[in-house]
Formats: sequence, structure tokens, C-alpha cells
Amino acid sequence: MPAGREGAAASAGSANGEPPAAAQHAVQAAVPGGYAAGYRDGVYAGGEALVAQHIPPDHILPAVAAADLIAAGFRQYAPSLTRLTSPHEMAGHIVAALDARRPFSVVRLGDGELLTLAADTVLPAQEVYELAPFLPYAGVPCSTPDIRAALAEAVRGADWVGVPISRAPTFQGLLFPVLRHFGIDWSGLKLTSSTINYGLHQSRLLLPILQGRRVLLIGSRAAELGVLLHHHGVQVTGIIPAVAGMADVSRVMQQTAAYAFDIALVAAGIPAVVLCQRIAGELGRAALDFGHLADKLVTGELQL
Repeated sequence: MPAGREGAAASAGSANGEPPAAAQHAVQAAVPGGYAAGYRDGVYAGGEALVAQHIPPDHILPAVAAADLIAAGFRQYAPSLTRLTSPHEMAGHIVAALDARRPFSVVRLGDGELLTLAADTVLPAQEVYELAPFLPYAGVPCSTPDIRAALAEAVRGADWVGVPISRAPTFQGLLFPVLRHFGIDWSGLKLTSSTINYGLHQSRLLLPILQGRRVLLIGSRAAELGVLLHHHGVQVTGIIPAVAGMADVSRVMQQTAAYAFDIALVAAGIPAVVLCQRIAGELGRAALDFGHLADKLVTGELQL
């Protein structure tokens, strides 16, 4: 969950002056069993009600549940399953690029990036801002045509694109409509998980990638992360401490060009997608969209 979204979730239900928990209890008191009833209705609407639309008049389909039909249909579409590049495979690709001094970029598409691309394209902008009040925190106060074009171009040009495994409406539910709108053929992209940053860490692959390399850190946690990496024997040759949204990308690129480094770890919200692709494409270096992994390492929530 993006940090901005936590704040939005925390304030939900407070419009009437009640704290979220009190508001929730008030609703439950006013509508006994309301949540359970809503859940049942939602499951029905998304399952058996859809099945019913395909059953002809004056017929029933005895003893076959929606889950059975989904399983049967899934078997039909199983050949379309697309395998994502694993953390171990990705580590191998990164190391090979570093050894060969080849440009290499890994960008990640989460709900923030997808909602930014979806604004005024596949969704009304107002709906996007209601769904994603965290976008300004993530570097996009307002999704403009120029910002969307820059993001789409970065996706086209990246070596690897992390995509969400979640099929939720603002994740895969937006991924393919957004790619289609911008004329990006997903089958032509090299795909990994949008949580590949965490996958590399959890698989204990991050430090082996970084040790022996010159590392540039970009983002609000760069200085603290630099201290942590230094303690683990990583040579940090540069720190760019903040990225003030998409409007700041050009300045950050100018600063980036002044450093000697082999790989950049970019923890800068949505602008990280553009920065990583441009670092590879314009400077010939490797760049990894590092995301909130930087925060979790600095705070000690995760350990190197």
C-alpha cells in the first residue's frame, strides 16, 4: 500500500466528525449484520449472478457452482498463462548487465502509476483522484498529458517492467486497458512482478548485486539508506536526496549525470519509472526502481 493511501484510509469515515473506528461501529450498530449481508451480495453479484446471465429461460444448471465453472473455464485459458521473471533470474540479468557495463532498467507499475496513466484516458480524472488521493505524495499532483506520455514512453523503453500480480480493479484491472490505450503491446514487454524489489531482498540477492559496485542512491531516504548500505560493505558514490515530483525529473537527471556509478537505486515514487528508464537510456547505466523498500530498510522493518 502506498504511504499516501494509508493516510487516506486512516481518514475514511471521519467526514461526520467521528473517528474511523467510531464511524464503523455506528454503521454496524445501525445495520446489524450489514457487513455480512453486503459481502454475501457482493459474492453473489460477482459469481452466481454472472452465471445466471448465460442460462437460457426456463432452465437451471443443477449442482454446478460458479466456482466449478470458473475452474473449468480457467483450464481453457491456462495456455495463456504468462510467467514472470523470478527474483533469481532478475538478479542474474542485473549482474550480467553490470559485468558487461550495459544499460539496464527495471521499472515497476503499481496502482499509483496505473491510475496516473488512466486519468482522462481509461477513467475520468475525477474518479482517479477519488481512488488515489495519495498521488501528490507519490509525485503527481495532477496527471497531465505530458506526464502520461513520459510514463508511457518509459514503459516502452524499459528493459524490464514490473506488473502487479493482483487482479484488483486498480491493479491488473487497469494494467491492460492502460497499455492498450497507449498502444503498448504487453506481449512485447519483458515482465516481472511489480514487487521485484522486495523479491530481490527476500531472496537475499540484493547485497550480492550491490557489493563491489558503485551505487548511486536517489530519493528522500537516500542519505539514511547510504549509511546502512555502507555498513554492509556497499560503495555508495552518490546521493541525490529528494525528487520533487515529475516536474523535477530533468534536474535530477542533470545531477545524476555528474556522478560516477554502476547502478542507481531510485526510490522516488512515480517519477522513478521515468528516471530509471532515462538513466539507462541516456547515461548507459543500470537503474532499479527501489520503491518503499528504502523506507522499510531504513526504519528497520526489514533487515539487509
